[in-house]
Amino acid sequence: MSDDAGPDALFTVLDEGRVRATELARGPWDPRALHGGPVAALAARGLERALASHAGPDDPAFRPVRLTVELERPVGLDPLTVAAEVTRPGRSVRTAELTLHDEAGRRLARATLVAIRVRPEPLDLTGAVLPDDPTPPPPTGTAAPTWVTGGGPAFHSHAVRHSFVAGSFMDLGPSTDWIRLRVPVVAGEEPSPLQRVAAAADFGNGVSAAVAHDSHTFINPDLTVTLVRDAVGESIGIAATTRVDPAGVGSTETALWDERGRIGLAVQTLVVEPR
Repeated sequence: MSDDAGPDALFTVLDEGRVRATELARGPWDPRALHGGPVAALAARGLERALASHAGPDDPAFRPVRLTVELERPVGLDPLTVAAEVTRPGRSVRTAELTLHDEAGRRLARATLVAIRVRPEPLDLTGAVLPDDPTPPPPTGTAAPTWVTGGGPAFHSHAVRHSFVAGSFMDLGPSTDWIRLRVPVVAGEEPSPLQRVAAAADFGNGVSAAVAHDSHTFINPDLTVTLVRDAVGESIGIAATTRVDPAGVGSTETALWDERGRIGLAVQTLVVEPR
């Protein structure tokens, strides 16, 4: 449940294939448009459901390994149509694709999820050379101050809890933040590990700003997440760094963590503009 009175989820299901966002899904740039995190989490939900519906009773387990979301138009608070299908029903690799449309039929976003078969017997990695990825300090018990925007409740300030261990919304430069959803993506459903990661990963550019929020916008038209395993626990750690070129193009790279260690990487491209 949310810490404040109001909606108890990011989205409400209207009927099969249609949802409506609540105020808790709104973004910081425009109170009429959603944050990318809820859109990515909604896409993850739809893609996972498509893959699950395709699986047969004797199929092996498949693990989501790459989620790509392209945010083509602002996604608002009006009803949304979510359509997903399996486009590659492979034996070792499966792919599902999803589109998000508004009531006028305009495509607002599209997404792809790649899943890889989990081996029934673990690999012998005795001789493997693997990187040493020290886990960031654990999340603190105190919620961090958030980027204050007008227009009421928003995703970054009311639907998630931030626990920074380096940097902050108010500081420029790289930062490390543990992020926990306060509400589910859809009412009555426990968020999956992929949904939690998708919701957190889209914060990379916001928490590691290279230019000030009050002088520039740096909106990401996409998000790509790659994972080597499912996240464990409710908190997702992100260690983000943003780079910006004078041409107005930027990029954010975000290392992803859970309570057990490194789980993957997220990348966002950025359109950087003066206000």
